[in-house]
Parts: sequence; C-alpha cells; structure tokens
Amino acid sequence: MAALLWLIGGIALIAAEVLSGDFFLLMVGVGALFAAAADWIFGNTIIAAVVFAVVSIGLVTFARPWLKRRLHGDLVHTNADALIGRKAVAVSTVNQHGGQVRLDGDLWSARAFDDKKEISPGAEVTIVEISGATAVVLSEGE
Repeated sequence: MAALLWLIGGIALIAAEVLSGDFFLLMVGVGALFAAAADWIFGNTIIAAVVFAVVSIGLVTFARPWLKRRLHGDLVHTNADALIGRKAVAVSTVNQHGGQVRLDGDLWSARAFDDKKEISPGAEVTIVEISGATAVVLSEGE
C-alpha cells in the first residue's frame, strides 16, 4: 500500500513540474518513484524514506544544476540590463542633476553615480545603472 502512495506522489510531483519549470519537483518526483520501487522490493517504509531522501537530495544537488544549464543556457542580458558596464563618453558636464553621454552613437540623458563628483565633457564613463531613461554613470578616473 505504501508503495502505491509513493508512486502516486511521484507521478503527481512530476506532473506538477509542468507548472513550475524549475526542475525541482521533477527531481523530488523521481526520488518518490525510487522510494516506491524500494518499498515494493523491500516492503519497509523506513528504507523507502531513506531511498527517497538520498535520491532526491542527490538529484537536486547534482542533476538539477546540470540540467538547468543544459536546457536554459547562459543568461543573456537584454534591454537596459545589457547597457550596464558599457563605456560611454560624456558630451556635456555630468553631475548629480544631469548631463548627457554618447553611447554607441546615441545621446543619453545621464547623471553622476557619485553626487559629489562632476564629470567633464570628453571623459570616458561606465554605465552602472539605468534609471528610467537616464544612464547613471561613473567616471573612469574614480
């Protein structure tokens, strides 16, 4: 009877994985299927629980990270996140109140990351944040 419960639980967890897509429920569901097999073979719930714990922890620790890297690939930054860390050139004086920088030929509104610093025109800056439509920049000399 306990083997049937392990089996139903494992199938339910694997089915629920479709909703989460994080591979956690899949790993725990496979652990429950192994526990069902162990309970059916040995007829001991304690052994089944240990098999469940060992298999689930092993899969979550080792198989899940590999599977996520393999299927999801590397994180690709897009939109504003892709601009962080890029170099630009100050077109006008940039301070805490504003200014402008040129990034890849485009003119951006900008403000200095450090409120006490003023960046002079022509200075190379690094974009540290995008706040709305304003690039928050840090001077290369800082």
